Parts: sequence; C-alpha cells; structure tokens
Amino acid sequence: MKVVAPGRALLRPLLTLAPAVAAAVLVAVPASVAAAGTVDAGTTAGATRSVAAPVRNVLPDGPVRNVLPDGVPRVTAPGGVPRAATATSVSTIAAELRRSPVYVDPAASAQLSPAEAAALTRRIKEAGKPLFIAVLPANYPTRNLFTELRTATGITGAYAVRLGDRFDARADSSVLSHTAVSNLVTSVQGESAPTQLTDFTDRALTTMGGSAPSTWGYTGRGGTLPGPALITVAVVLVAGGVGAYTLARRGRSRREAEQRGALEKLRVVVDEDITAFGEELDRLDFHPAEAGADDAMRADYERALDAYEQAKQYMADARRPEDVRAVTRALEDGRFSLTLLAARREGRPLPERRPPCFFDPRHGPSVADATWTPPGGAARQVPVCAADQVRLADGRDPHAREVDTEGGRRPYWDAGPAYGPWAGGYFGGGLLPGLLVGTLLGSMMATPSYAADYGTGYGDFGANGYQGGDLSGADFDPGDFSGGFGDGGGGDFDGGGGDFGGGF
Repeated sequence: MKVVAPGRALLRPLLTLAPAVAAAVLVAVPASVAAAGTVDAGTTAGATRSVAAPVRNVLPDGPVRNVLPDGVPRVTAPGGVPRAATATSVSTIAAELRRSPVYVDPAASAQLSPAEAAALTRRIKEAGKPLFIAVLPANYPTRNLFTELRTATGITGAYAVRLGDRFDARADSSVLSHTAVSNLVTSVQGESAPTQLTDFTDRALTTMGGSAPSTWGYTGRGGTLPGPALITVAVVLVAGGVGAYTLARRGRSRREAEQRGALEKLRVVVDEDITAFGEELDRLDFHPAEAGADDAMRADYERALDAYEQAKQYMADARRPEDVRAVTRALEDGRFSLTLLAARREGRPLPERRPPCFFDPRHGPSVADATWTPPGGAARQVPVCAADQVRLADGRDPHAREVDTEGGRRPYWDAGPAYGPWAGGYFGGGLLPGLLVGTLLGSMMATPSYAADYGTGYGDFGANGYQGGDLSGADFDPGDFSGGFGDGGGGDFDGGGGDFGGGF
C-alpha cells in the first residue's frame, strides 16, 4: 500500500475542497449581481454594496439554478456564477454532481420540483451510496453522454439520466453489474419523473456497492453575505469537508483491513495450490531434449513452467482478494498445458479445453459433467475429474477441497465470501453462478455488499481497483456497457461502448 506523508495526506482533502470554498465565495457575490449593484460614494473596503436586483439561490439539495426577478433562468456554473441560458455543459452538470447527487437542469425543472429533488438527495445521502441522478431537457444532446458525464465527474458510481420522458442509466461494474442496471432501468419505464426516479433510487440503493464520495461532505447556502460571514462559511465548509473526509477514510480503512484479512486466508489456500502444481512439475518425467520430443511438446512444457512462475509472482504482488484471481487462472492454464503434453506423448487425441474439477481444482481439468446435489440445495451439473465421476456414480462423496473456517474444516463453497476470487480464477464468471447457486459462497457473492468488499462477484472482481465512491477520474473500464438511450446499456446505438459507452 502506498504510504503518503502525514502532511500531504492532510493537505489532500483541503486541496479537494478548495474549489468548494471558492464556489461558496462566488455564490455569495455573483458577477451579475456585482454588475447590477452600485457602490455609494465614500464606501470603504469591506462595506456592503447596495444591489438593485438580488439573486435568489435554491439550496444545493434542490435543483441547482438561479432565477433573477425578471423570471429568466440562469444556468449555474461550477462556481455558482450564473451564465447565459444555453444548453448546460456536461462539465457544469458534473461539477454539480460532485457536490450533490441530484442535478435538475433549469430547462427541465418542471419534471422535478425543488422539494422532490431535495427528498431524492436525502435518500441517496442517507444510504451513503455513489448514485448520481441528472434531470435534463428532452432535446439535450445524447451522443456519448454517459461517457462524457462519467469522465467529467470522475467518480466511480451509478449514473441515471431522465431526459424529457425518457430514462436510462449506466454504472461502473464494481458498483452494479450490467444485468442489474438493465433490470433496474426496465423496471421503472413509463413512470412519471418523480415516481420513476424515486423507484429507481430505492431499488438501486439496495443493490449497488460502494460508498458515497467524499466530495458530498460539504454543502452551502446561496445569497449574498458580508465579508466576515464569507470567511465563516469557508471555515465551516473546510471543517465539515475534513470531517466527512475523515469518516470516509475510516470506512475505507475498515474495508481495507477486512480485505487484508481475507487475503491472508486466501494466501494459505493459494500457496497450497502453487506447491501442488510445483510438485506435479517435479514428478513429470519429461525432458525437452529427450527422444521423440517435438516443438509442440516443448511449447506445452514451457507454458506450464511459465504458468508456475507467473502464479508465484502474482501471489507475491497480490494486495487485494480479487488479485488472487490471476493466480488461480495461471494455475489452471498450467495444468491444461500439462494435460496437452501428456496427450501428445501418449499419442492420444488432444482433449478439449474444460474447466477444472469443481470439487478440487488441483485434480486437474474435468473430463465430464456430473449431477451433484449439495446438502439442502438443488441438483446441478458440475465439471468433475475422472476419479470424482466414479465416486459420484457409486453414491460416494467426492474428494472436496476443504479450507479452515472458524467452525473447522469445510468445503470451500461453504467457507465464506473470501474464496470467491479464488474460485473465479479457476472457473470464470460465466460458469461460476450455476455451480455455486444455493451454496454459502454463491449466496454471499450475490449480495450487494460483496462487490464493495471482494469485487463485483462471480469472477469479475473490480475494474482497475476502484470501488464505488472512489475518485478514479477518467480511469474506468470501457468494456462492460454499450448502446444507446432506452436499452439500459445493451445493443448498439449512437456508437461507443464500455461502462458508459454509446449514446443515450
């Protein structure tokens, strides 16, 4: 883990909050108001200006907009300075979402009242989840909207947009799976804006992982303030932001401690796997220069050796539970290479690529699928080695891989969520859900909290190490979501791809 000097660690939240303090000052005395006001003769520094047309600011928890007495809306820029009523830039929307989870464009204010927006904001903040909602006018440009909004906001999370009477969403895969996003979007289609956004919020908050971003830790009130009050507001904002930052850091420190504990559990099991594969290589009676050895055999052997070295290096570099997936995937590749080598040496047809034995991947690649019913669960087909295939056919228990738990030795599928990344490397995300359904590990991997603590589940364990609420900037996976507006991230419309790819 990278160590940051205490002085710099303390400065980081202050630097992050610096734009917020500047925003508080600018909101208090907007440029348009300063231009409209007049200064009495003889006014000294710090004296109050007399303003002809005061600006009424809505609280940050409501729609972010300014309205002059003539009723003309002004779009709020990141610092709070009104600008001409044109299409709001993505940068402006992103800046407001970094401050608060709900943004209502002035041109779409009829869809969601200030009270409804404030209630939605409270829901999200109280849940402490990285959910961002934007309400935009029907004619807002949609091409690459999610990609640009995610990039400009720079926070790992779920992004939902109501655009006129249409609605869609995207999310980082460490927060919500593609399937979850698609199902959530489909479940609220055709509803009015307040009902739709409330229903989507309630359902998403119970499913998504991650935590609220630290940038939501401060709020401000609009209006003009005298100089001393501005200083007080700035101090309060910084203090509140530092407090929120401290709470966020405590939460992440707790999560990091839990992840370290899970990694240590996995280290014992993975080291056993690496040792077992090394012993297989030691027992192998093959020499690259022996009579009858050809280039294909030597290539198989070399791949097996490389896999062994890679597994050792990956485990030495592992810092989080999901890092273990690369280790077990390398071991699975190495064992299949040995299977190919054996077939070539014996003159047998080359075997098809199959997953390892479900009961213990150290048994090597499976040879068939067999019916197995876990205690209290439903029957399912699982890949098995030849020896376990015979045991099941004879009505005997298979030789299951057992690991240490607080209750003693248990099969890995009944040992808790820490073993999800380990199994994911061996079996991959597509096969694992069906194998583990009804088991303790399968049930825990399907919970919303699993993604935040161990990755996104079923072998897909997080993108670039960022979890919900982390400030990732433009570093997010472009490979999970695509498509245009109205398809919940599927299909192909308006081009693009990735978590936030495509049009709206």
